[in-house]
Amino acid sequence: MKHGRILGMICLIFTVLAAPTSLFAASAAIDPAALVAAGFDHYRGTASISRVEMRIQRPTWQRTMRMQAWTRGTSESLIRITAPAKDVGNGTLKRGKEMWTYNPKVNRVLKLPPALMSQSWMGSDFSNNDLAKSDSILNDYVHTLTGTENQGEHTIYRIESTPKADAPVVWGLQRLRIRDDHVILSQEFFDEELVSVKKMTAHEIQLMGGRIFPKVWKMRETGKTEQYTQLTYLELTFQDTLPDRTFTRNALIHGGR
Repeated sequence: MKHGRILGMICLIFTVLAAPTSLFAASAAIDPAALVAAGFDHYRGTASISRVEMRIQRPTWQRTMRMQAWTRGTSESLIRITAPAKDVGNGTLKRGKEMWTYNPKVNRVLKLPPALMSQSWMGSDFSNNDLAKSDSILNDYVHTLTGTENQGEHTIYRIESTPKADAPVVWGLQRLRIRDDHVILSQEFFDEELVSVKKMTAHEIQLMGGRIFPKVWKMRETGKTEQYTQLTYLELTFQDTLPDRTFTRNALIHGGR
C-alpha cells in the first residue's frame, strides 16, 4: 500500500509538471498571422458583392447613405454611392496600393496620394483604407498572440499587430479579437505613440451570404461616446471571382458589372 501511494504521488507530480508544457505547446502551435489572414479572408471572401447602409451619427446631426460594393482577392475593391440623390455616383476604386475617387458633379477621377488613403471617407469614422478593406495589416505588420478568452462555445484570440520596420503605415499598433470561426469581433487602432484612436466592433453576427458574418459594424473614435459610424449590410453574396472590368476606372464612373 505504501509503495502504491508513493507511486501515485510520483504520477501526480509528473502530471502537474507536464501540464504547463502541454499548454505552452498548444499555444505555440497557434499561428497569429494565420488567424489574421483567415479573419481577413472570411471578411472579404474570394470575391463579394454587397449593398450597405452607412449611418454617420454625431451629437447634433445624423447622415445616412447607401452604397454598392464589389471586392476581389485581398487588394481590389470598388464602392459606389447609390443614395441619397445628391451623392449618387460618388465612388472609390482600390487596386493594390493605388486608390482613385470619382465625383460625378465635376466628372473627374482623382488618384489619391498614399497620405490621403488614411483620411476620412465621406466624413465618416471609416477611412478610405477601412472601407476598401485594405490588406495592409496582412503585409505590413507582425502579429503576436497575447491571450485567449471564452465566449459561449467559442474561443476568442487576442492579437497585437505591430508594424514591420520601415513599413509605410499610419497605425503604430492594432489590436484584434478574432473568434475561432474566423469572425473578427473588434479591431482597435493606435497612433505612433500607442494611444488608442478608434475601434471597430462587430454586431448582429448571423448567416449572410452563406457564412457567419456580422451584419453591423461600428467605428467609434476613442472617448467619443456620442458619435460613431455604423455600417449595416443589407445584402451580401460571396462569389468565386468577378471579371477584371469590375475594377477599372470606367467601372468607377459607370458602375461595376
